[in-house]
Amino acid sequence: MIVELISVGTELLLGNIVNTNTQYLAEKCALLGLSMYHQVVVGDNHDRLAEVIRTALGRSDIVILTGGLGPTEDDMTKEVCAQVMDAPLEEDAHTRARIEEYFRNNIYRKITDNNWKQALVPAGARVLDNDNGTAPGLILEKNGKVAVLLPGPPGELYPLFEEQVYPYLQNLQPEVIRSQMVKVCGIGESGVEDRLLDLIDGQTNPTIATYAKIGEVHVRVTARAADEQEARKLVKPVVREIRDRLGDCVYTVREEETLEMAVVRLLEKYELTVTTAESCTGGQIASRLVNVPGVSDVFREGFVTYSNKAKRKYLDVSKSTLKKYGAVSEQTAKEMAIGGAFASDSDICIAVTGIAGPDGGTEEKPVGLVYIATYMKNTVTVEEYRFKGNRQKIREQTVVKALDLVRRTILKYYKS
Repeated sequence: MIVELISVGTELLLGNIVNTNTQYLAEKCALLGLSMYHQVVVGDNHDRLAEVIRTALGRSDIVILTGGLGPTEDDMTKEVCAQVMDAPLEEDAHTRARIEEYFRNNIYRKITDNNWKQALVPAGARVLDNDNGTAPGLILEKNGKVAVLLPGPPGELYPLFEEQVYPYLQNLQPEVIRSQMVKVCGIGESGVEDRLLDLIDGQTNPTIATYAKIGEVHVRVTARAADEQEARKLVKPVVREIRDRLGDCVYTVREEETLEMAVVRLLEKYELTVTTAESCTGGQIASRLVNVPGVSDVFREGFVTYSNKAKRKYLDVSKSTLKKYGAVSEQTAKEMAIGGAFASDSDICIAVTGIAGPDGGTEEKPVGLVYIATYMKNTVTVEEYRFKGNRQKIREQTVVKALDLVRRTILKYYKS
């Protein structure tokens, strides 16, 4: 089945807000096995919106519209869609009662007449209760076509989609779709593709798709089958083959597991503690780690030593090292890792120092030069990187490489 996304809102066209809904919905539709060929953004204009909806219904089986369901005059998605699909609006008593209850439970908000507009729904539509706002979601079915209308705020859209729309779309599919993600670090997308090229070229069912992320590559394996059990049987050997070919570059095959979660899982498994010693990343590695629930059992301390004075004071980096080699050097990174481990009495310390830019680079030490070091069990590993991009991207790449170095350091120790 073919699905199309329509994002409604002039603020999207002007760039006032980032359209994260499209990314979220596109990923979910891919998981459902729906084919997507078009995504459209349209402003709050009746005629243009009507034209976009007619076009989408003409070339797609399912059209998902987001935004424009609120109480104001420029919120017109429901009205225009109802007109295009010839479904006159009528008041839904259930929705009106929910709006009344919503305002009754929000004592600092007074209900205004325009809010009752949200109780009007297209005749025959399926109403999706919105527990996080006043505008309900809607599903309209006509002549074999489906229009799904969702509120724009992500805090309302995501739970509505997960709890009510996803199961509905899943039931529309004649086949079961099963996907599994293989998450990879330490090798680029071209390298991953090279190792899997024969699998990708020969794919039919399951299919294999690669996605480049910052410092990572995600490989999705998707199978279609008559039932869940058969779909799993199709996916399992392909995932096993991918893991065999990519080895330790694979850090997880669980969709919900992040790189930092995988690192914490290894620390817990081997009963290790970790400390961070950061310069150019300014605490971002520690921040990623503390995103993980239960990390307090393995995370000792986080040092942000931006200045040379701080590196000397907290990490015992020698004055002579800083003078001879500079703050951004293999030698300084090594001493930062050793000093951080001993200062916190931890099993592992990950240290980073680099030039994130946009200024401060030289011909010898350009912007993007970063040294990442780990100390573990009296052994120090230092890696040099020369990242490209702006300041933010350089720091983000550094964080990913640092987390991955911790992961690889642990694996190497316990496999040796």
